[in-house]
Amino acid sequence: MLKAEKHIRICHVTSAHPAEDIRIFVKEAVSAAKYGFDVHLVTAGSESYQKNGVTIHGTSGASGGRFSRMGKTVNRVYEKALSLDADIYHLHDPELLRIALKLKKRGKKVLFDAHEDVPAQIMAKHWIPKPLRRMVAFFFRIMEHFVLSRISGVITATPFIRKRLEKWNPRCVDINNYPLLNEFPEPGKAENEMHDLVYIGGISETRGIFPLLDMLHSFGGKISLGLAGPFSPAELEESVRTHPGFSSVTYYGILNRDGISNLLRKSKIGMVTLLPTPNHLESQPIKMYEYMAAGIPVIASDFPFWTEIVTHWGCGTTVNPADPVAMAEAVKNLLAHPSLSNEMGKKGREAVEREFNWEAEEKRLIAFYNHLLHD
Repeated sequence: MLKAEKHIRICHVTSAHPAEDIRIFVKEAVSAAKYGFDVHLVTAGSESYQKNGVTIHGTSGASGGRFSRMGKTVNRVYEKALSLDADIYHLHDPELLRIALKLKKRGKKVLFDAHEDVPAQIMAKHWIPKPLRRMVAFFFRIMEHFVLSRISGVITATPFIRKRLEKWNPRCVDINNYPLLNEFPEPGKAENEMHDLVYIGGISETRGIFPLLDMLHSFGGKISLGLAGPFSPAELEESVRTHPGFSSVTYYGILNRDGISNLLRKSKIGMVTLLPTPNHLESQPIKMYEYMAAGIPVIASDFPFWTEIVTHWGCGTTVNPADPVAMAEAVKNLLAHPSLSNEMGKKGREAVEREFNWEAEEKRLIAFYNHLLHD
């Protein structure tokens, strides 16, 4: 571990994420500060302030949509980040790849953090016309290869993304987005306001919101869902609210970390039934691990990778996420057998304590920083 007096400065840079993003700020930036690094975070559309040992530098956000963000906003965060004269620049958004080599030319250590498998993600982008998606993904992959093979290192959010990108840069490590154990103390149920089901995270068609609502509607109001997270796109909210299954939903909006923990405490079953888009098949949704950390069983999509985790640890069941009938059967089974449900919840918690926790990933992140500094 490097000591604080060495004044090693790390600058996280994002043009698209909020200032207190769970991966960037709560986990990576705060962890580095805890280990004695001088940590800064440059973000768009935020105030400037200090919190948990991290200095946040807000810049003005985009005013003309995503293309303005990719142009003007990236330029603004670059200029601010450059003025901080950091030793390591840790970049977090695909559009920031165009500034990575500019920072490297100034003698800086530059890392790119691949939160998603972007070429696969492009294939499901609703705002890119379908006939163009394959071509856009192809050209992004070329640019990605060119930049990542020339910078100091690459961090990925899953082993699957690491296996793809380490071919281009051998200094590549997966830092998984596992839960912070201190956010989910020993599981215990709330005494009231118990939801049968819970879903937290982004709400979109590809994340399975409509099959989930269809399943709820089939119960005729006999079960309830606690729902929290942003709609993507924002216009989707109207379609969701007018669906007949929404009468069984309590929508909590976008919750902070305490709010998420409290919602999970008053819920019986965690739903993570994302549809099988290319980007989802090998992803590691943090919501699944947070359900496990909270000690509730999961009902997850029957993707091979997810099925392997759920089956190995015995922490829930998997279903076809596009089949509301199959989901309903899984829900009925767990609600009808509370002892089985409780046992699955305990096994999920044990899995997080033993393997799927941020405390272990934190040490790997700090070791990677140190390796790059001494390379």
